[in-house]
Order: sequence, then C-alpha cells, then structure tokens
Amino acid sequence: MSNRPMRHFSCYGDARNKGFCVHCGGSGETDDHVPSKVFLDEPLPANVMVSPACFPCNNGLSLDEEYLACLIECAAIGEIDPNRMERQKIANILRKNLRLSEMLRKAKSWTDDGSIQWRADPERVRNVVLKLARGHVAYDLNEPQLGDPIAVSFRPLCTMTVQERQAFEAEPDVELGDFALWPEVGSRAMSALLIVGKSAFEEGWLVVQPDRYRYRTVQEAGIGVRFVIREYLACEVIWQ
Repeated sequence: MSNRPMRHFSCYGDARNKGFCVHCGGSGETDDHVPSKVFLDEPLPANVMVSPACFPCNNGLSLDEEYLACLIECAAIGEIDPNRMERQKIANILRKNLRLSEMLRKAKSWTDDGSIQWRADPERVRNVVLKLARGHVAYDLNEPQLGDPIAVSFRPLCTMTVQERQAFEAEPDVELGDFALWPEVGSRAMSALLIVGKSAFEEGWLVVQPDRYRYRTVQEAGIGVRFVIREYLACEVIWQ
C-alpha cells in the first residue's frame, strides 16, 4: 500500500458544483471539515479539507460522530475507562458524556473464547460514513452526490481475511459488507487528476493524519470513496 501525506489542491471543477450544501443541496453557510475533527488529534493538519454545508447538516450529526469516534477508540483498545484512552480528545468526551459512556458499556460483551466485542448501531455509523463520503467526493472530485448511494459498507479491518484486506487496499470494486459486532483489535474473533495527471487509485491513499484517517476516491464503475478511521474501521460508499 502506498500512503502519501495529504496535500492541498485548488479546485478547478465546474463552478456549478460549488457553493451549496454537499449533503442536502441547501445553503452552504458553514465549512464542514472532512474528516470531522473528532476523528483527528491536535494539532490538526494544516490543510484539513472543508466542504460547504448548511448549519443543520454540519451540526446535526455531531452526536453520532462523537459516538462513532468513541466506539472505535474503545474497540481499538478494549477499554471504556477514559484514564486508559490513548486519544485525549476521546477521553474528555467520555468524561463529560456519561450517557455515552454507559451506552458503550452496554455495547461491550465477551465471546465464548473470552474475546471482547462491541455491538455497533448500524444506522448511526451509516449516517456518519455517508456524511464523510459526501464531503470527500465533493471536495476531491468536484462531484457532489445528493442522492442515495448504491452501496454503503463498513467493517473493522481486523475482521478481514488477508485476501480481503489486500483487495480493499488495492482494488476499487470489492464489497466490504457490514458488521454489527466489532471485535477488539488482536482478538480472534478529482483535483489530483487535474494537477498531477494521475487518478487517486494510481496515487494511493491520502493520509490526513497518520494512524487516524486516510482515504482514496475512486471513479471506476461509479463515483465513490474509501476511507479508514483510526486504522480500525474500513468504509466504502459508492454512487452510480
């Protein structure tokens, strides 16, 4: 897998695809960070991408974004205790949001072999994954997608076989499937095209922040994006 640091590209795309909310088509009075800042650590990268969004779309999923970021962190380390969190941002959220902490405690269970697993809320995860994907294709490809995608998939990297992992990292047309039970790590259980003349696939993955977030846009059988959050959750969204 070829990773490259995130670079800022000017957008030379059709001006008709700009200036409105990339999620609903309404007014674009706010800047929506892609990825959402809760998935990144401070200091933030210098050129975190932003896409225009209306206030309701930009802020309406804040709780879902916090939920997903905390769930991924808990699943990655197998703990809910804020004092044992690697990411201080997540520790602070869990200390302040006792309701979320209790929700995550109830989501934690053990398999027969003693491994930890976490029951995810697929609808909340899907909401966030789709929001991130819309921001990526609007910014990177200048192809805002307001309609429903033909596929929204997400699953922990550690649930993949070696062949599935290789395909996800290299090929744009492998379906991920959805996993409601997320295992603990270690358990058993087109700006770039215009400027550099290569597609996102040829260039490899763009690393927004090492070990926190990377992505690649694709324009093969459709328009889409793949991204990995915290080197734990692999996501893919495709539009026709």
